[in-house]
Amino acid sequence: MTLFGRKIRALSALALIACPAFVQQLASVAAPQPSEYEVKAAFILNFTRFIEWPPSAPDSDARFTICILGEDPFGKVLEDAVAGERVNDRPIVVRRLRQPGRGCEILFFPKSEKGAARTLPETGPGVLTVGETPEFLHLGGMIAFSVENRRVRFDVNQTAATRASLQISSKLLNVARSVER
Repeated sequence: MTLFGRKIRALSALALIACPAFVQQLASVAAPQPSEYEVKAAFILNFTRFIEWPPSAPDSDARFTICILGEDPFGKVLEDAVAGERVNDRPIVVRRLRQPGRGCEILFFPKSEKGAARTLPETGPGVLTVGETPEFLHLGGMIAFSVENRRVRFDVNQTAATRASLQISSKLLNVARSVER
């Protein structure tokens, strides 16, 4: 075999070795990353699995309601995330509210909602409050999202949850960035 032939064979072998790594790298670049609100929607859905709500009066048409107060940053993402899901045999629905109302098991406060300080103390028992501003927990909210190094994280105010008769699983508390007790 000539020197040229050996170089071609060596380059071919190198290409075969490097090609899978290159293809894998291309696939990871091409794979779409979930948006911030797709991740938050998935977290909210998972919160329903790791929080125990107080028993309520039986109602055959009862739905588990996630409410978004004010401007909705999710669009259709949250509805898509909860489609077909259930909590304690109750179908999950999403409602959008212009002002605080009744009938919500989860009440989400987007960044744009400026009335959290006024609304949180009026929220009744059995309602999980979730927000996305730095001061949300200090205002009495229960779970606050934050974005750190392009990753969605959350902090928990366990005292506020206990006051609302909600029991948060230790599994959820273990994955929180911080827990205020």
